[in-house]
Amino acid sequence: MQISHSRIECFEGCPYRYKLRYIDKYETLKPDNADNPLFLGTALHTGIEKDVNTAIKEYFAQYPIISDEHINEAIKLAYQISKAKNILPQGEYEVQIKDEDFIGFIDLLVPVQHELTMEEMDEVCDNCEKNCDCNYANSGIVCKKMINQKNPTKYYDLYDFKYSNNIYHYKESPQLHLYKYYFEKTHPGEKIRNMKFVIVPKVGIRQKKTETLNDFRQRLDEELKKTEIKFLNIDYNSEYVINFLTKTKRMLEETEFEKNEGWLCSWCEYQEYCKKGYDYFMNLPENKRRNIEKIEKKTIWLYGSPFSGKTTFANKFPDPLMLNTDGNIKFVDAPFIPIKDEVKVTGRMTQRKFAWEVFKEAIAELEKKENTFKTIIVDLLEDTYEYCRLYMYDQMGITHESDDSFRAWDKVRTEFLSTLKRLMNLDYENIILISHEDTSKDITKRGGDKITAIKPNLQEKAANKVAGMVDMVARIIADDNKRTLSFKSDEVVFGGGRLTTSVNEIDLDYDTFLEVYEEANKTAVARLKGEEKPKTTSKEEKEEKTENEESEQPKTRSRRNKKSEEMTTEEMIDNIPFAEDEAENKEVDARNEIDKENAEAVEETTEEKKEEAPKATRTRKRRGE
Repeated sequence: MQISHSRIECFEGCPYRYKLRYIDKYETLKPDNADNPLFLGTALHTGIEKDVNTAIKEYFAQYPIISDEHINEAIKLAYQISKAKNILPQGEYEVQIKDEDFIGFIDLLVPVQHELTMEEMDEVCDNCEKNCDCNYANSGIVCKKMINQKNPTKYYDLYDFKYSNNIYHYKESPQLHLYKYYFEKTHPGEKIRNMKFVIVPKVGIRQKKTETLNDFRQRLDEELKKTEIKFLNIDYNSEYVINFLTKTKRMLEETEFEKNEGWLCSWCEYQEYCKKGYDYFMNLPENKRRNIEKIEKKTIWLYGSPFSGKTTFANKFPDPLMLNTDGNIKFVDAPFIPIKDEVKVTGRMTQRKFAWEVFKEAIAELEKKENTFKTIIVDLLEDTYEYCRLYMYDQMGITHESDDSFRAWDKVRTEFLSTLKRLMNLDYENIILISHEDTSKDITKRGGDKITAIKPNLQEKAANKVAGMVDMVARIIADDNKRTLSFKSDEVVFGGGRLTTSVNEIDLDYDTFLEVYEEANKTAVARLKGEEKPKTTSKEEKEEKTENEESEQPKTRSRRNKKSEEMTTEEMIDNIPFAEDEAENKEVDARNEIDKENAEAVEETTEEKKEEAPKATRTRKRRGE
């Protein structure tokens, strides 16, 4: 690997920034401000090497739109480039230094005539093979001429251009020391005599609100005339080279790449990604099929009645961490984080942190992966949704979603689901969600019959989205002392998932569950690969038989039955009516036509009953009496 001065400088400033730039090779959009240091510095080098017009064209090419501010910067560049070219000597531009360990570019290398100093003559004499007694130090005119005639060494002066006002910063820079060392190492018989930074000052004045553009540019011209290009001479120090090699070794051995936060973060191109979590990077994956058989992450949503054993069952998973909302952790030994409001009273001041903020902070900490947990458990999921609602109420200044009916419902749901996706994307072996079951709502079948729906106690739209985030939704049933885990899914019971099990119900046992889960996962893999044709279940055979028997029925009824038979598990989940907030139901007119069809069916049934029953008026009269 060829190491540059800028690479080491980046690592010393912030190892994490170095990792993003040189290891991950993340590229960011360049700032579009007119005084961008990178664009201006590049244009300055181009102008000194070539001409002003080329430099200005190169500078303007970096921007889609040219404003007065860009023209102001171009005026500064044109003036300073012309001034610099008039005082710089002739030489070779952009000289590459390329070693097996180092790479760099010298802005300007100027050949010079050099007469040996007394120290240099001592060195030459020490290496002289004549072993004469010329005593050049006293009479050395003749010897000096002789040495110069036989000495083939070429000498250069080295210049590096800086478009900056911070002249003192460069006094401690190792850059030119490295250039001299590696240039002489890679160019035998050639040496650097002098090293100089060419400091081209910036003029930072801006247009006042009270002055016209013409007035400002006149003032700018006057300020430019006052500027002076300075030469900063650098005396070679080998310690800078030694320090560079030491830093290089440390950089190559680094594995952690920690963040070094400070005032320089304001100028870092990765600032929003590092501090705010904004991710603008996209690395396309390799064009290669993934081996899904090696995917071992399990995502499960468990629900059941209180005291059915949900938390105890989740506690059996390896190395668990519970994000607990209800305080029900008395009989489980897993470490936990209480998800609740945190209130701190200092004097007369009360500071409150919402439970939802605590939940998000826990997820942010888990994202760092600086722990040894394997299983993350949320107990209870519906509590986190209510915490999210309260938090958003405070943010929006409302007391209920109906106070802002056009936005509040969606904002609460979006905040909840986006945060939950962060949780489900965590790189842990098991992600388990726990909910209580809700049996308080009835659904009406097409025939008019009412049946009780069994589902997790979570808002309808949010529940359907959560179901799509997990592999499996399972219900825990407690019947006296027997507890079972049910994977049944139909129009009444909410369950199932993208994994299909061969059994509908098993004992609530951890090892048994793992066997069923692995079997379901292998079946899904086989079907994806086309290695196994899904077996026809007894239910499917029954439905097929029923369809054949009813082939003589009207076509509309046949199509309806066929559509019902082909309904997937996920579609069944989506069609399960949940108990959604009544206020939201009022805000959305006729959400779908299913309710209308149900109403029509109920009406038809009612009318049939009316025809068979006695007249209602006689009954009401009798009750009135």
